[in-house]
Amino acid sequence: MNKYDVIVVCAGISGLLAALTLSKHGKKVLVLERSEYVGGNCNSYVVDGFQVDTGAHALTHLLVGPLKMLMDNYFDYVPVFENYGHYYIRTKDRLQKVPSHLKDFVTYNILPKKDRLVLSQGITKALTLSTFGVDLSKQSVYDSLPHNLSKDTYDFVNAISFFLSGKSMKDTSVHRMLTGSSFIRDSVTQEQFETIVGPRNTPQYTESILQSILHSNIRTSLGLKLSGILEASIPIKSTVPNPLASISRFVINSNNAQAQGYPRKGLKAVLNAVLYSLPETVETQTHCEVKRNLTNEGKVTGVETEDQAYYSDIVIYTGFAKNLPDIVEDLPVSYVNDLAGIVQTKSLTIWLGLDRKMD
Repeated sequence: MNKYDVIVVCAGISGLLAALTLSKHGKKVLVLERSEYVGGNCNSYVVDGFQVDTGAHALTHLLVGPLKMLMDNYFDYVPVFENYGHYYIRTKDRLQKVPSHLKDFVTYNILPKKDRLVLSQGITKALTLSTFGVDLSKQSVYDSLPHNLSKDTYDFVNAISFFLSGKSMKDTSVHRMLTGSSFIRDSVTQEQFETIVGPRNTPQYTESILQSILHSNIRTSLGLKLSGILEASIPIKSTVPNPLASISRFVINSNNAQAQGYPRKGLKAVLNAVLYSLPETVETQTHCEVKRNLTNEGKVTGVETEDQAYYSDIVIYTGFAKNLPDIVEDLPVSYVNDLAGIVQTKSLTIWLGLDRKMD
């Protein structure tokens, strides 16, 4: 019988990272991918002699954050990241650097002075609310702005919203704006990480390993962070960043330039690092589309493809959430309706060469 400790459905970068993490803790993992290639959008191709990346054009939260923690603990080698530098927006006369901290906003002369002050105050307020645990994921950027700003300012905010989320400021959340700017970073210390999953060479229960993809219990309120108490009873030590660091980063732009980068040799370098780090306990099959989950008395027992069944007590689905009802039967109708409402955004980044060196 094809029995595994864990089955991962879809071999995008999320699925491969899940397989890497679990296999490094001694689990036998099967990864099933319906297409010809693994890696999903974390890949690079050569087209007419030019390397073209699919997916992210910059990787963020490289100083701290989930990817940093995974690379430090599970990669056999870590890709080299080039400093990404600054972002620019095109005005009528020139390219202008996008402001990244308080001084930039106050002196950003392509916007009216009054609007610059309002934007600065608005960002500071949002960062403060987020620091105190207020959920800003349901509040749109547009609704958070006063409605007496100039058209240029609205156009600027709208352009940044499309840049970060592929959607207008009416459909982009304040939380997405803050996290996309690296002012907010979700992370834990190495001690906290090992408290949950144990040192890399110590096998743990799969359930505890899955908790290493830390959820909202880490993003607790300021009061809990200051008191050193977490809902998951993870001790916070002095190595945890000050909870007011988000506001500090906005004021002085501390470490923001180093928080994001482009992998040398392209996105394929990240994929290759993951594939190189996978132990022999990971089996990957391409051209293998999962048709449905197998269950018994309400518990998962495996998955079924076109011509074969694979068995496991744990199945991790890392494909598009919208497609989940295709393989999981009897989901609540309200949940299926919510998934159907997801709009998948497609974007294309084109890099154009310049005919002269810019200041």
